[in-house]
Amino acid sequence: MKGRSHQAGRAARKRRRKQESLVQSVSLCHQLQYVRLMKFLHKRGFTSTLLQPALFTDTGRGLQALKTIEPGQLMISLPESCLLTTSTVLDSYLGRYIKSWKPRLSPLLALCVFLVCERHRGEASDWFPYIDVLPTTYTCPAYFTDDVVAVLPTGVRRRASEQREAVGEIHSSHQDFFRSLQPILSQPVEEVLTYEALRWAWCSVNTRSVFMSHPSNTFLPGQDVYALAPFLDLLNHRPDVQVKASFNDVTRCYEIRSVSGTLRYQQAFINYGSHDNQRLMLEYGFVAACNPHSVVYVHTDLLTDVLRHDRSLDQKIKFLRENDFLQNLTVSSEGPSWRLMTALRLLSLPQTLYHHWKAVLLGRAVCEEREQWSVQTAKTLCQRLLQDTHSALDQISLLLQQCEQSVREQLHVVQSLRQEERCILGKSLDVLEDRLGQPVELLSCQPDAESAS
Repeated sequence: MKGRSHQAGRAARKRRRKQESLVQSVSLCHQLQYVRLMKFLHKRGFTSTLLQPALFTDTGRGLQALKTIEPGQLMISLPESCLLTTSTVLDSYLGRYIKSWKPRLSPLLALCVFLVCERHRGEASDWFPYIDVLPTTYTCPAYFTDDVVAVLPTGVRRRASEQREAVGEIHSSHQDFFRSLQPILSQPVEEVLTYEALRWAWCSVNTRSVFMSHPSNTFLPGQDVYALAPFLDLLNHRPDVQVKASFNDVTRCYEIRSVSGTLRYQQAFINYGSHDNQRLMLEYGFVAACNPHSVVYVHTDLLTDVLRHDRSLDQKIKFLRENDFLQNLTVSSEGPSWRLMTALRLLSLPQTLYHHWKAVLLGRAVCEEREQWSVQTAKTLCQRLLQDTHSALDQISLLLQQCEQSVREQLHVVQSLRQEERCILGKSLDVLEDRLGQPVELLSCQPDAESAS
């Protein structure tokens, strides 16, 4: 096992080096908007000799290393004066409106309103050079059309709908506060703080901010952990990259230190965390290639549909829920997760063996017949998921033939997610095929046990 792991690691590194050699890039640092951005940051004390904005054929916009970055080397150090935080907002012309408003606004909403108002001010805004390089639209679920939401996997579809509703609720429930800002706006507030504008700002903060804990204040309730970091937020995510990132209280800079290093002229990456692609799509609007954390989720609705003929299913589902065993049931390229197989082993037991249910959840083996039933059921679940994936991919292909560019970009993200699912489920089915028919010495079946259907 150890030898295979090293071989797999070497193979992955070779593939990555080959892919990197095929990637082409074009510097963006001479474009007017990036010249403005760098001037803006230089005035605030930031200089960068290691990285430059560039356009890459594989990821789009990112930061390119101008020199080889060694492991342990500081990649970027962005002064506090360059960070856009709630302190920036409270010290601005918006401060008196926010401080006097009741009920108090959330830190997230304060940042969103500031972004919208600054964008409205255009070149008169101090933050115009930063706002000018922000994306004008996003591929987060908050932007998804109904057709795009419909081709998402079940669990993601639910959370995508919740995200869209959350943004809508924030906009509709703060209309009185928005109207109070009319004196500082040059157009009617209804034309500035629109749903579309707030959605853009909400996605900007949620997809581009770095984690930075701020002291609590009397004006903004709840946890305040957002900081928008110009230039630094051009760094893209890659699952296999390691960095150390945090605000340095001594230097008063947000610092990112490379752990693995970056070769000259290659794209420099950071790591947003050990997230699967469903979470990356929901929170950031993209899907990472070759993501080792990616899985396919098995939801309760599918379980209950596949096992609908089991007369004691409701009791078993209730038992699994009470023991927190209905969440994170997943399938990876290596097969079903331990949690999924454990849940299926319990579901294989008849009601007459209720006294064994808890033991099975704690890892106790079941008889060979029930183990084979569990593997076969896992196979059925994968087949059902694969059917859904194929149907979604077919529908995506049809939609791509008749949609506008913004929807096309959304569909491409979902298509990547679904294609990855297809690959994972195919590999998992191969693993399960190998398991079926392999006899194992396990707990013998109870003579009074009725076979689970």
